[in-house]
Parts: sequence; structure tokens; C-alpha cells
Amino acid sequence: MTHSIENVSRRDLLKGVGVMGGFVLAASLTPVDLVMAEEAPKYGRDGMPHGSVNDPRVFISIANDGTVSIVCHRSDMGQGVRTGMPLIVADEMEADWARVKVVQALGDEVTYGNQDTDGSRSTRHFMLPMRQCGAAARMMLEGAAAKRWSVTLNDVEAKNHEVVNKKTGAKLGYGELSADAAAMAVPAVDALKFKDPAQFRYIGKEGTKIVDGFDITTGRATYGQDVFFPGMKFAVVARPPVLGGKVKSFNESAALAVPGVEKLVRIPSPDIPSVFLPLGGIAVVANNTYAAIKGREALKIVWDDGPNAIYESKAYRADLEATARKPGLVVRKAGDLDAAMAGAAKKIEAEYYIPHLAHATMEPPAATAVVKDGSCEVWTSVQSPQAAHDLCANALGLAPEKVKVNVTLLGGGFGRKSKPDFAVEAAIVAKEMNGIPVKVVWTREDDIQHGFYHTVSLERLVGGLDASGKTVAWLHNSTAPTILSLFEPDPKREMPLELGMGLVDNPFSVDNIRIENGEAPAHTRIGWYRSVSNISHAFAIQSFAGELAAAAGKDQKDYLLDLIGPARLVDVSNAVENFWDYGENVQVYPIDAGRLRKVVELAAEKSEWGRKLPPRHGLGIAAHRSFVTYVAAVVEAAVDEKGNLSIPRVDVAVDCGHYVNPDRIRSQIEGAVIMGIGLATKTQITFKDGKVMQSNFDDYEVTRMPEMPGVTNVHITPANYALPPGGIGEPGVPPIAPALTNAIYAAIGKRIRTLPIGQQLTS
Repeated sequence: MTHSIENVSRRDLLKGVGVMGGFVLAASLTPVDLVMAEEAPKYGRDGMPHGSVNDPRVFISIANDGTVSIVCHRSDMGQGVRTGMPLIVADEMEADWARVKVVQALGDEVTYGNQDTDGSRSTRHFMLPMRQCGAAARMMLEGAAAKRWSVTLNDVEAKNHEVVNKKTGAKLGYGELSADAAAMAVPAVDALKFKDPAQFRYIGKEGTKIVDGFDITTGRATYGQDVFFPGMKFAVVARPPVLGGKVKSFNESAALAVPGVEKLVRIPSPDIPSVFLPLGGIAVVANNTYAAIKGREALKIVWDDGPNAIYESKAYRADLEATARKPGLVVRKAGDLDAAMAGAAKKIEAEYYIPHLAHATMEPPAATAVVKDGSCEVWTSVQSPQAAHDLCANALGLAPEKVKVNVTLLGGGFGRKSKPDFAVEAAIVAKEMNGIPVKVVWTREDDIQHGFYHTVSLERLVGGLDASGKTVAWLHNSTAPTILSLFEPDPKREMPLELGMGLVDNPFSVDNIRIENGEAPAHTRIGWYRSVSNISHAFAIQSFAGELAAAAGKDQKDYLLDLIGPARLVDVSNAVENFWDYGENVQVYPIDAGRLRKVVELAAEKSEWGRKLPPRHGLGIAAHRSFVTYVAAVVEAAVDEKGNLSIPRVDVAVDCGHYVNPDRIRSQIEGAVIMGIGLATKTQITFKDGKVMQSNFDDYEVTRMPEMPGVTNVHITPANYALPPGGIGEPGVPPIAPALTNAIYAAIGKRIRTLPIGQQLTS
């Protein structure tokens, strides 16, 4: 197995194969529905998607020596997509994985369609296209062999990098057939013959190591921060501390007097901070990063902070609470909530608060660029290379074909690196460098204080119980600033994509339900964060389910199953109102309550739910469907007499339909548990005078080694190829916080409704 972070364009690949005299396949792929990012494409027979997605193409080349090169057109941030996508192709084309070379695609929308690696959709949306590409290659190789042997296609079979003559036993290697196969017509999509899942050699099997594993663990891998060219320069940017701020004055001479500082470059502030443009400010260019940082300190900038200087977290929370307590815009209703609530034997109310969160990827943003001869080339760790390409071209006034974006490995992404403002900064600075490469480096402080933050949220719920403890009425008001504020001026309400993340598609079997959305203006950049609004909605709903169970005097697992109700498809699309005023054709996809029940039951079984626990230990359970994947978590929490929290054990059950690499599932869920614990216990971004108050891991804390669970068990349901593939990178996060807080209540009887938990257990 060979691998490389070599970036290839279609032209480069064709050129290289021409030299080798090999085979190239540029397969037109069946497109995929453009739907809510949290949801799945529509599926036809055999669980295969259909629809439209900008005509993506996957390229395969076969050299004369039999080496198969497979292009990965997605960005790898630790989820293993550089292994998973080529692995699907290799399996379907009967290639020997040990003879496969993985190469990374450039940002190229014309060739590859959508390359934005977000929304846990690489496998969800590209399982079929990759299989199509592999199946077409296999059939072309078989056709070439049949023609050479003058036999029918039924007389030949591709098997493990060779085509076998079933009559004579003769074999031809893929390298021997590459030139002939290149001359074969690409099979029509409807004529493609796929493997039966029982024939898979790699898909769904244990034991496939990630292609970059050796380089990563030995320090050889190239991330955005690792790009280096002889004679290159280094830059840091002084950005406005308040969204929309602008430079009033600065000390140019003091900055240029710092040894090593060579140039200052103004980065324009957008008139309306929006989309993924830089915040603006002044770049300090030097011959080393330390000098650039010291030069930035010497600037002594005076800022005009603008209107967002009013933003203050405590006051904003009070505003959210006041809004959530008033009637909001109804986005779903069923039954007669008011009558059911009035007739309830018991009424339970609770409000849940989640603060802003920063992505805090282990590798802060970085981008290297060179501009010369009317062209720009960028090397960077981005989730959305096409957005980086287009924004750099626009910023420099260059034609699209004059810009090239090379994608490195990403040291974490979580949605932050799909906003390529840092790549645009590098392009703007490089334009002033007379052809000298320059790397824009973000420090950890830059990363924490100038990001795109997960939305702050206030979730108010009211439940009505009958005399037997059954929930007969459910009111939920969700109030949070929206991601749409990046794209439209002051939209104030959550958009359909966010509302469809566990809010309007609540699967509970409650006859009388009303879901409302309150107004909340944005005063900072709101961006998607791993699992997006599923986090706040799941925390509130699953915590409230635990509160209702306690109020009814019932076991929380049993009560959760009662709320979910019997196995059925829950289609709430007819109950959704005001969806919405943006002229979008939004479809809310049904939830399979049976699958949700099964992961709850599996997690409970594997965690030995109901087992005898030591004093001040408790079990908590939560479940959530997101990105077409069903996840349930059982957390064991222990709180000592001093209020110190520990987590002896976590069990997570996952149903993602069918999948490629089970080891990657376990890794992603284990990482999601760590992230979920961090946002539940420590992590928060707060604002004062419009400025972020946190700056590094000393005050923006994440889960550390002593706070890790004693053991994390991941239980994957068997692959079901009649179901569509679900996402994995994000769905593990939402159930962790509510399972933990439910466990804390079971351990010591204390309810946690505000995240992070922080010192609440000691007060």
C-alpha cells in the first residue's frame, strides 16, 4: 500500500497516465439529493441514492506495473476519509489494497462536484458514486480481457487485481490490461453490476489501517502548519477583537523596528462581516513566526469596535430567557397542547442553557500562498477547498483557472476549517510579496478569539403528565442565534437546517405537542460545530426526558422507551409550519423509531443497566438521531463528597445503516465521547464588551487525561445494506452531555441544566 498527500488535478492525472501508458477512468456518477445537511438523500432500490449533486467525478488510474491510483476528493481531518473513499472503489473494482496508491484531489468543483467535507456526508453521499466508479473500472477491465481472449463477458471474472478466464484458468493482471481497458467505453450507469455485499473484501470488514497512519505516528505527515519552502516568510494577523471592528490607528514604525519584521499588509474589513471572509486587520510579515508575533504586539492598534461591542454573555442569556418564556413562532404542532396542559395532573418546566463553543482543533488554522505571474497557489488544511479557491480568486481579482488550492491533512476540523478565511488572508498577503511564499499562522489565541462559534442556546420545555405519569403534553421553545447570520443580515431565527436537527423532528409519541422558535440576533460569527444544533436540542430534550421520568417515578430508560413509542416511521413533515420564508423546498425526513428504540435497548443491555452501583454513582441514558445515524449512550458518573466528578464507564450503541470501516466508527465515537464530556464539563466561550474572554487551553478547557472515562465501549449494530449509510463523525456527540447529567442526577440527586457543569457540583 502506498500513499501520499500529493495533490492532483484531472489534467495532471491524465498527463501522468499518458506517460505510463496506463488506464484512466473518469466516471460520470449518479448524483445525490441536495437536502438538509443533517439528513440523508432519498433512496431508491437497494438503498442506493438518486438525485443531483453537481456531477462529481472520481478518477482511477492503472499503471503498466499494476499500481492503481485512486483520487480522494474529500478532506481528511482524522475521520479516515482518505482510506474510506478509495477503499470503496478498490473493493468494488477487485483491486488489491496493497497495490493501491491514494492521491489527494485539488479543490476543483468542475471535476469533482461538491468537495465540502462537512455534515458527516462523505460516506453518506459518496458510497454509491465510489461504488459506481469501482464497478465501471472492473467491468472495463473484464471487457478488455474478454476481447483479448475472444470470449464472452460471462467467461471472465475480475478477482484480486487480475481478470481470470473461467474456462482456461488463464489470468491477466490489471497492469497488463490497463491500455486496452482505457479504450473500452464507460458502462452506462444503468448497466453497472455491483458486488453483492457478501462478496465485499474490505467494506465493512475489520483490520484496514488508515493509509496515513504510519506517517502521522512518526511525524512525517504534512498538515497545513507543516508546509515549508526555502526562503518563505511568515505572517500573523492583528484582527479586530469585536466582530465588525476596524482599525483606527496603529504604530507602524514600532512594528517595523522589531528585528525580523519585513512588511505590514492591510487586510480589508468587509463592510458587513459575512460568509467566510477575513475579519480584516493588519498582517505582520517576518522571516520567522516569533518576530511576526512580536511585531504584532508592537502595533498597539486602536480599534473602532462598532455596534457589536454591546455583546455581553450574562445580559444576552437574560435576553434569551425572556424571549423563550414568551410565545414564539410555531414551527410544529399536533393536538391541542393548551387543553392537554390545562388538564394535566402534573406540570414540569425546565430551561437549559448551552454557551458558545469554539472548535479548538489541535492544529490551529494555517495557510501558505504564493502569488506570481498572475497566478496564485495555496497550500492549506481546509474542509472546503472549493470555497477557498473561489474566495481567493475573488480577493485577488483572478480568473478561477489562475488559482490552485492544495489540500493537506487537517489536524482536526469539526467545521472550523470549512470556513477558509485563513486561506484568503494568506492569498492577500502573498499578493504583496513579489512571488515569495508566505505562511499565515494562527496562534492558539487567534484560534480561540477569532473563530466561528457554535451558537449559544436557551431551550425551554414544559411537560404535562397524566395521573399515571404518562407525558400527554410537550412544549418546547428553542431560542438561539442562527448560522444564517453569516449569509443574511440579522435573520434572528434558526433556519430550517437547524430546526431539523432534533427539534421539529422530535420522534416522541406525545399526542399534544407544540414547538416554537424565538428571535435571537447574532453579535458574533455563528458557525457549524461538530453536530451543530443537535447538541443543544438533544441536551434539552434528553435531559427533560430524564426529569419527566423522575417526576413520574419511573426508570429513566423505560420512560425514554415509552416516550419514543412503538417501532414506526415518524414523519412530521405535515405537522411542520412556517418552514419557512426563505423560498426553500425543505423536507423533514422520517425517523425510524424502531432503530432508535434498538440502540437504547442495546446500550442499556451492554452497560448492564440496573446493575448495583457504589454509593454516589449513577447511570444516565440519552439517545438521538442525527445525520441518519441513531446513537444511544449510557454514562456512569461518580461524584465524591467534595463534588469531584469522575466517569468510570461509557457505553455507546450505534446504528449507522451500513458502513465502510468499523475501526473508524469506534475511533470517531470514542473521540465524540471525549468532546461531549468536554463541552458538558468545561468548555465555554463568553463575551464582554463584544470580545471573547477566553484565549488558550488554560481558560478554554477541554477534556484532559485524568477526566477521561475509565473505559469507553462502542457497540455497532450489524451492517444492514438495505439501509442507507449514515454519518459517523458527528452523531456521537449529542447524547453524551444529557446522558452524563442524567447520571449525575442518579448519583447525587442534583439537576444540571446549564453547561458547562464547571463548579456546580461543589456549590
